Amino acid sequence: MALMAGLTFTENWKSDAANAKISFSIKGPFGTVNGNFTGLKTEIQFDEKDLSGSSVSASIDPATVSTGIGLRNRDLRKKEEWFDTDKYKEISFHSRKIEKTADGFKAIGELTMKGVTKPAVIPFTFEAKGATGVFKGQFTLKREDYNLGKSGGSVGSEVTIKLEVPVKK
Repeated sequence: MALMAGLTFTENWKSDAANAKISFSIKGPFGTVNGNFTGLKTEIQFDEKDLSGSSVSASIDPATVSTGIGLRNRDLRKKEEWFDTDKYKEISFHSRKIEKTADGFKAIGELTMKGVTKPAVIPFTFEAKGATGVFKGQFTLKREDYNLGKSGGSVGSEVTIKLEVPVKK
């Protein structure tokens, strides 16, 4: 028992997928296009006092993309130049490590989309309230890095992703 007293156990957090918000914005030909994804699946082990034991794995189905315009949603889902959801069923992130920053934390890992895996850093904050909490993060990626759309043209290169994930122990 004395040996176990010195151990710390990273806490497992279960995301509230129904209330999680995964939104994006990108410059479009007629202004900013906003959209979101649903159905977040996660495995989160996080303890501010044990970052070396902390990790996050998350995924979404790109077929859940919604921009509020049916034709655009269909194109984003089905066209080969965009998400091509008949072939690519998942967008995922897996952390390699989590570090403390001046503004909160950052998850350093790999983001996979359309069969392309690239290094990614997701800055985030965590606010705990007893047995519940909220992770909030925001990052930018270049869509061309993941073979999304054609290079150049009237669609912006940078996509801003915002995350708000309520969790409970």
